[in-house]
Formats: sequence, structure tokens, C-alpha cells
Amino acid sequence: MTGHLWIRAHRATDRARALAGLDLPPVLAVVDAHQRRRGPYSAAGSLLRQIAPAAFAAHPELAVRHNIEVATAAPELADLVPQAWSSMEWTVSDEERTRFYSRLHTLNVANGIAELLRVVLDEPRTLVVDNAHHADPTDQELVAVLLRRADLPLLTVVVGTGAEPLVDPRGELAVSMRAELEAHATPVDVAESAPEGPYESYVDSDGATDDPRALAEYEALSPERRTELHDARLAELVARGEKSWTLGAIPFHAERGSGGGAEELRAAMDHCRKVGLYQAAAELGKRGRVAVDRSADPRLWWHFTEGSSTSLASVGRADEAEEIYYDARAATADPLVHMNLAYGSAMLYARHFTADRRDFQRARGWMNLAIAIADQLGDPKERAFHSVFSRNGLALVEVRQGNPGEALRLLEEGMARLDADLEPGEHALHRSVLRYNRAQVYAMTGRAEEALADYSAVAELDPDFPEHHFHVGSMLRKLGRDEEALAAFERVLPLSPPFPEVHYNLADTRLALGDAEGALREFSVVLELDPAHVEARLARAELRCDLDDLTGAEADVEAVPDEVSPALALSLRCVRARVLAARGDLAGARREVSEVVEADPGFHQGWAIRAQLAYESGELEGALADFDRAVGLSDLPEVRFNRAVVLEEAGRFDAAAADYRVVLDATGDEDARDRLDHCLAHA
Repeated sequence: MTGHLWIRAHRATDRARALAGLDLPPVLAVVDAHQRRRGPYSAAGSLLRQIAPAAFAAHPELAVRHNIEVATAAPELADLVPQAWSSMEWTVSDEERTRFYSRLHTLNVANGIAELLRVVLDEPRTLVVDNAHHADPTDQELVAVLLRRADLPLLTVVVGTGAEPLVDPRGELAVSMRAELEAHATPVDVAESAPEGPYESYVDSDGATDDPRALAEYEALSPERRTELHDARLAELVARGEKSWTLGAIPFHAERGSGGGAEELRAAMDHCRKVGLYQAAAELGKRGRVAVDRSADPRLWWHFTEGSSTSLASVGRADEAEEIYYDARAATADPLVHMNLAYGSAMLYARHFTADRRDFQRARGWMNLAIAIADQLGDPKERAFHSVFSRNGLALVEVRQGNPGEALRLLEEGMARLDADLEPGEHALHRSVLRYNRAQVYAMTGRAEEALADYSAVAELDPDFPEHHFHVGSMLRKLGRDEEALAAFERVLPLSPPFPEVHYNLADTRLALGDAEGALREFSVVLELDPAHVEARLARAELRCDLDDLTGAEADVEAVPDEVSPALALSLRCVRARVLAARGDLAGARREVSEVVEADPGFHQGWAIRAQLAYESGELEGALADFDRAVGLSDLPEVRFNRAVVLEEAGRFDAAAADYRVVLDATGDEDARDRLDHCLAHA
């Protein structure tokens, strides 16, 4: 049997029996994804512990390239890779940290692990991931990525789940394991058999066994005996000294043992939040709020409240975060807590709620409350930090409401106040965040030079933070400094797990520099990382047309889903017209592109292509009329150049020279210079 498989049965023993009867490539690894084992990345960590030491011995460069992925998914292996976390947020205390990973960070980690596998595999192998229906969202995301990536032909993935329909994790998903299983795996349904043979006890399995006899045995125990067993298993796991146990089984047993589990849950939540595992952090924080006695330890209770609510908001579960805020407001009169609750509520309305619930006036109201409380704090340095931090949040609201000038004023006042009220080294991270935010406002208002100056300054201050270099590259592109932009984008690659946007920008920059083959490679990388990236699919289709790869261009056009924006749909039809023309069907191509300009007379690309097709048919006047429309809609140098060619061929040398001169001034193109000289000689 070939291709990915999806084994569905109620119990793991039945899934194992079905697996044993399949004809598959040799096994790379068999991993248990149950999140009660080692929390997030239970499966990924087990896989890396089995393959990474040998892989790094054979390919030392992989340890450098994938250090973040390895240290995140298998923290026990952190000693095998270079320091994974060296940017500025790792140099400050938890109280000072104001910058966290994006929600998509775990998708980038999953793609990094997939790339590691692609290098390691030199023959067909099988990866078995069982208990995927009990997996943390991180492992579900990894399984989905391995299923959908077409650049892993040597890997067969066998996924074991229960027989019940799968349900996606709550919140915003970058990719759905359920959907990818349905699209890319062959189901294997297994009949349930009677339990037989020995079984692992419920406690020794860390609550992961699905054998009904183990659960019945556990429930028959006295509460005191259960506590003893959980304490014993907890001590055993702690003695092993493996970090990943502290994210899953150790908190599980601590909650059910004699200690209550609050400290173990706190440590697990803090780790997960720091490294971007927000779904796990949210659940650990919610469990911590239950485990801690609020009246006995209000500080720890608030720590769980703040950690769970912000993590929930980060993964698109803002409604759940709001419920926690309601509960917290009713539970305390502490002004610091209410200040933070007001700030968090403002962020819900400004950023995290779905579009139908966003309300910038409510966000402004909550933020003003946070500012009012911050301005009353007694300690001058604490008052300065929190006042500026809250006004930074208000600047975000101003930007969302279309007031960038007011946002700049708030940011610059905050920067000046921190310089005046704090020592030079205090709150360095937050100071860099303020300057970064000012750069963002400059960029969105078209002040590219000033944005570049600020992005460059924070990149110099915090050179290991990849996003700074990405934005430096983006501003350099806007300023036409493409060679420097390329270097900035390439600087991002060793600092981060792979993500589509940097490769898309590398492709676009290489294309501008005339490196078509390099651009093609980068667009292909984008589509390996995100097969649904429509812009990259379209760009690659157009580039394949330019390189006479008509079959590839057609394949890209066909791969785009029907549900795209009207502009993208028109662009795809233009690619289809180009393919038809290249295959000799000029009439069909002209019909296609004529329908495009009829559908949207303002679509300049359609007019330019129709003009080119008319020129190739020998209809110079029709071509000129269409080129005139295209230039009038979007005065691009390449369109002017093509119009000039037609004018030159029609003997209208003065008009052609005028177009060539505009192109030459804009691009310095040598062909335009030569043609200009020719036209001037004949005018």
C-alpha cells in the first residue's frame, strides 16, 4: 500500500494490529502524540529525539539551521544546537518582556521540521503518529504540514486516531489536520476487538491509555491510593530530568497528587508562552486558575489569569479571554490588576476580536482607563513605564482609527519620557519596541526613508530578531535599493524557522534584479511552505510563462482555488491567455483577455496583454490603442517600452523616442538607450 494512511479505531491496540498488517516502507519512527505525555510537540519531540543526534552528526549545518525548531519541540536536545533564543526579549525579565512570537510561529516550526526530514531521508521511510486525536494543536499542525507538503516523496505518514469524527482545535488555525487527512490520506477503518493481554495502568500511562480495564481499575482505587500513585509517578518523572515531561505528564500528576500542581502548572505555562506555544499556555493557565487558592496567593492567581487570557487572545479565542477578564474584575480591587485588565480589554477590541466585534471606541475607552490608573502609580519609574506602555497601546488604536499623526505624537512622547525618567539601560526592549512601532507608522504613511532609519536602528540594536531585517528589506525595496534588500532578506533566513513571506520577498527581489531562475526557486519554496499562497502561485505561473514552461504555468493556474479575489481571478485569466497565445491559439487568447477588460475596464494588465496579442497579429493600430489604455491606467516602464516598440515599428519615431526616454530615466535600461538613439536618428 502506498500514500499516506489514516487508521481509525477506538483503541490504540486495534490500530497497532491494523498497522502490523500493512505493507509499508521501513519505519522511521513510531511516536505517541497524546498531549498528556509531554504536552505540546509530544510527537515531534519523540521524532526528533530519535533522528536528530545522528542527523546532526552527519549534517552539522542542520543543527545551525534548525536550532529553534529543535529546542522548541525537543528541549532535551537544546545542547545539540546553537543557542536558539538570543534576541533581546530573552535578555530581560518576564515582567519587562513586551514582545512575543506571532500565532504563526508554530507553523514555521512545523515547516522547519519538515525541511529537516527532507534532508535526512535518503530512502522511503514510514512515520507512524498515533493518538493524533489527543494531540496538542502543535502536533496536529505538524501532521497536517507533513501530509500536504509535496516535497517529501520519500516519507509515508500513517496517522492513528479514534473512530469518532475529528474536531479542529478551538481558535484560528493556520492548517487543519482533519482537512489534510481528508485530502491526502487513505482511511483504514478497523473493527473493535475485545481487550486482551496485559495493559498499562492509568497512572503509568500518564492518563493516556484508552484500555477500559485500566480506567476501571483506577476508578476503583480510594482517593488516598490514587494520590500516592500520582506522587510516585511524579517523583519518577522529575528524577529523569527531561524538560518535555514538565509540559505534560508532570503537571498532570502534580494536579492529582498531594501538592496540588500550581507550581508545576506555572512553570509549564511560562515556558510555553515564552516559546510561542500559546494553545498549551492557555490551557495550562486555565488549569492553574483552578489549582491555586486566590485568597491565599493572589499574585500567582493573577499570573495564571494574565497568562491564560493573553494566550487565548493570541490564538483567536478572544471570547474566552473576555470571560476571564469579566471574572477577574469581579474578584479583585487591586488597581494594578485593573490596569492590566483594561489594557487587555482594549487589545481585544482593537486587535483580537473578529471584524464584526471590533470596536475602536471601546478600545479607546479601556485604554484611557489603563492610562489613568498608570498615571497614579506611586513609584516614578514604574509610573513612567506603565504610562508609556499604555500610551503605546493607545497609539495602536489611533492607527486603526486612521490617525497616524496622533499615533506618532504618542510614540515620540513615550520615547522622550523613558529617556528622561529611566537610566540608559532600563527597559531597553520596550524602548526598541516603541521605535519599531514608530517605523511601522512611518511605513504605512509612505515615509520610507524615516521608516528605514528606525528599522535599521532597531536591527542594529537587536541583530538576532529576524523581523527587523525583514522590514529593513521591505523598505529598501520601496526605495529601489534591490541589492541591499536582497541581503537584508537573506539575513532573515538563519535567524528564524522558514516562513513564506521572506521567501516571497526574496523571489520578488531576485526577479527585479533579473535572476528569473532564482526567483522561480524562491516562489517554489513559498508554495512548499504554504500551498494555498495564491499570490506566489500566480507569480510563479507568470514567471513560468516568461520561461516558456507552459505546462507548469497551466498547472499553477489550475491549482488556484475558485474562491479568490476578483483581481486575482482576472490575473489568472491573463496567464491563461498568455499560455493559449504561446501554444499558437491567438484567437482564443484574445477572446480570453477581451473578456477580462470587459469585466474590468480598469484592469491595466488585461489591456497590456491584449495589446501585445494584437501586435503579434500584425494589428499595429489596435495594439497602440490598447497600449494607450494600459499606460493611462498604470504607467509602468515595461508597458511604455512595449508601446514604444510598436510606435517605432509604425514609423512614429518621435513618439517612440518619448516613451524610450521615460523608460531610460526610470530604469537605466541599455536596450531602451539603444532604441532611443535609433529613433532619434530616424526622427
